[in-house]
Amino acid sequence: MSANLSQLPVHALSAGIAARRFSPVDVVDACLARIAALEPKLHAFVAVHEREARLAAEGADKAIRAGHAVGPLHGIPIALKDLIEIEGQVATGGTAVWRNRVATRTATLARKLIAAGMIVIGKTHTVEFAYGGWGTNQHMGTPHNPWDAATHRTPGGSSSGSGVAVAARMVPCAIGTDTGGSVRLPAAWCGITGLKTTIGRISTYGVLPLSPTLDTPGPLTRSVEDAAILLGVLQGADARDSHTIGLPASDPMPALHRGVKGLRLARMAVSERAGVDAEMLAAYDRSLDQLAAMGAEIVDLALPRSFREFGALSGRIMSPEAYALLGDIVDNNDLPVDEAVRPRIRAGAAVSARDYLLALAERERLKQEFAAAFAGADALLTPVTMTPAIPVAEVDQNTTPAFLTRWVNFLDLCALSVPNGFSATGLPLALQIVCRGGDEATALRIGWAWQNATDWQDRIPPMAQ
Repeated sequence: MSANLSQLPVHALSAGIAARRFSPVDVVDACLARIAALEPKLHAFVAVHEREARLAAEGADKAIRAGHAVGPLHGIPIALKDLIEIEGQVATGGTAVWRNRVATRTATLARKLIAAGMIVIGKTHTVEFAYGGWGTNQHMGTPHNPWDAATHRTPGGSSSGSGVAVAARMVPCAIGTDTGGSVRLPAAWCGITGLKTTIGRISTYGVLPLSPTLDTPGPLTRSVEDAAILLGVLQGADARDSHTIGLPASDPMPALHRGVKGLRLARMAVSERAGVDAEMLAAYDRSLDQLAAMGAEIVDLALPRSFREFGALSGRIMSPEAYALLGDIVDNNDLPVDEAVRPRIRAGAAVSARDYLLALAERERLKQEFAAAFAGADALLTPVTMTPAIPVAEVDQNTTPAFLTRWVNFLDLCALSVPNGFSATGLPLALQIVCRGGDEATALRIGWAWQNATDWQDRIPPMAQ
């Protein structure tokens, strides 16, 4: 029983615990056993809170048996990206500079998960300061993508450890953050589901910032249904995060099972296909055809800018905000900062206050232009990445894999990454479902219909078998 529990998604674990087929203790034992077996190979975790998780599982088991279950997530383990603070625990932010930094506050999202009865089993690796899409980390180590045992491939970043841990069945779910693709990239390359939430949907209080204008947390799971369940717990206004004020909570569950019939789904422009791997495009085209067969209408849109142009504009916001927060660290050459990350943050010093403010103003104007162009569709579909995961040894740190994702943050939209196939060499491919800001319910609805008609999300990585 214990070995099989690690394979179950969140909603199945919830049902099993409620029916008393197994207990939170059984689930935590199964996850800890997987972590002990796989962590030496995969390097997903910065820290595993074994003692605390076992105590929490025992407490959850007693409460549930006493009839005091606090909700459907009571007793289910979760991992948190190591940007998310819990008072009294180390929060490194992926940097050796903060290797021993102890948090003095608990993130709002962590409080919500714990209040829902979830068990934080550990902290997962991230790109240093969360600034990078490949998933590499020079000083803290790069997690191993579990789909290739022979070659160390990119896990996707910056939420690298969260993606690897969920894909390898070490935990049923994890939390990442997304400033330009950092939930969707690891979800895509690790073959799982990742939800990039609208900025302000989930509080960032207690989450170490990179770019406060663009940062947003989101769940990484093995199913769309699980992502919807977690969103329901995580969302909501928080007086300590002004972005959350004015974005009312929206329950994604009522619309989840409605299917795609009648929805208008836009395909990306032909010009955006340049540079995208042929296998990725073939999987993308098959996905469009299948969604059309399921009743969706596939339409074309004329957008005001290309994805690359939007992404470049986001850099004029991201890098100066990162430099404002981290300049003292990256300018100190005596500190052990990742050689790939240091220049990305230092680039913010070259952005004048005028250019930064103009970028913010241009963002607001382009958001309105995009909204007008997007008015005739319910979602815009693209691949998530240009290629399948590449060998870490071949990464060019002067480039980004986030060409198809950064624009979503810039325009303050929401997006879902779901598996939609595999390359000839067995590496995951993924579909991105982009919806209006605040409309996670539609993205999840489309994703659930897709996963209900396919089984890509059920495949297990070779290193996790």
